[in-house]
Amino acid sequence: MQRYFLENPFDEEGYAALEGEDRKHIVNVMRMAEEDMLIAVSAGEAYYAEITDITQAAVHIQKEEGPLKKSELPIDVTIVCGLAKGDKHDWIVQKGTELGVAEVILLKAERSVVKWDDKKGVKKIERLRKIAKQAAEQSHRTVIPEIVEPITLRQLTKVVSNYDVLLVADEEDAKTGNPHRLAERVKNISPGQKVLVVFGPEGGLAREEVDVLHSLGFLPIALGPRILRTETAPLYVLSALSYAFE
Repeated sequence: MQRYFLENPFDEEGYAALEGEDRKHIVNVMRMAEEDMLIAVSAGEAYYAEITDITQAAVHIQKEEGPLKKSELPIDVTIVCGLAKGDKHDWIVQKGTELGVAEVILLKAERSVVKWDDKKGVKKIERLRKIAKQAAEQSHRTVIPEIVEPITLRQLTKVVSNYDVLLVADEEDAKTGNPHRLAERVKNISPGQKVLVVFGPEGGLAREEVDVLHSLGFLPIALGPRILRTETAPLYVLSALSYAFE
């Protein structure tokens, strides 16, 4: 059954409206009509809802049953990704959403080839947020991941206190004789905790950046003996966390 996120929650009588792109999708793509059922997500809870009326402005629905069983990761995972080339951010956001990520933060890393244009960046962020919404609907999430505009390492240092566990994917750590394996780090994570994991761009994080992160309490993790692409590494970690906790 098709799932939609409500911009405005159900009212006290259980009514709500779906407008804009959601209305177009319901009417023009799904070809739904009055009395058809869909799943509506409101304030982090999903409900079965019936279409009561379709107008030129909105599709009106009424809550019928719920809340339904949630499908969120039992830990809150934020991934920080160095700015990358092409459509790699699209891939990370889409697949990361399917795998349960709570938030994606883009990082202006020293070795990022891509230079962020604030004017053009507004549309890019809007696109990523749309991808996150669509992926959340497809994967039956009850939360749409937050997509945060690119920040600097200095700005990142100001928010680390909001998280319980700090990890950084360190390529150099993986080359040592005794790498810090992700499986060992996961053992020290508990359900309900907030986890922040930092990944570099195509060229990896500069050693100075890694040193700064270490000084803030970030623990290095090795992602196996193979070198992973910048768009693969976050999905590797999310998959491992899903395996460990779900």
